[in-house]
Amino acid sequence: MDARFIATAMATAFTIIDPIGMIPMTLAATTRVTPQRRNQIVDQAVIVAAAIILFMGVVGRVLLDYLGVTLPAFMIAGGILLFLIAIDMLFARPTRTKRTQEEEREAAAGENPAVFPLAVPMIAGPGTIATVLLLVNLSHGDRLELTVVAVAYACALFVTWLCMRASSFLMRLIGTTGIHVITRLLGIILAALAVQFVLNGLAQTPLLRR
Repeated sequence: MDARFIATAMATAFTIIDPIGMIPMTLAATTRVTPQRRNQIVDQAVIVAAAIILFMGVVGRVLLDYLGVTLPAFMIAGGILLFLIAIDMLFARPTRTKRTQEEEREAAAGENPAVFPLAVPMIAGPGTIATVLLLVNLSHGDRLELTVVAVAYACALFVTWLCMRASSFLMRLIGTTGIHVITRLLGIILAALAVQFVLNGLAQTPLLRR
């Protein structure tokens, strides 16, 4: 087992889902409900996000093969997307790959924000799906490495669930400034991972290897 793959899977899962960053999102999406109802919404959101991540992890590679998308091409495209998300994290601003102003207005008007916007696109958004597909493709079908990917996202989702459940307490404890600091640190890690994905994709491109 490659220790670097384990570290990459864990770092990628936690940085792209960003459990700490989900604290203010949870409070904003559930501001009009009771604490008991908020807990129910959080449970539903994490379950739905887990189902989406699992589904994309299972069918994603088949879909890419069907579309004729090579692993180097997807690594480069995924790396670019993750780098854009990392820039938003570094400047502590909401990333538009996860939500837009129109989606925020729809969420505020909705009665149950569990599926939208918490599960999709906040937890299982384009960046999360891209990283799942990247890691699954990097495993090359190795069962042990696929298990590592599954465990990495399971751990990230569990920590996200804990943070969302305790969002009120953690917001008082960490504060907005603390959340921004942690998000920026995760953004630096994600930016480095994104650049590495692009470099790996370029290195595996047949035209550039000649």
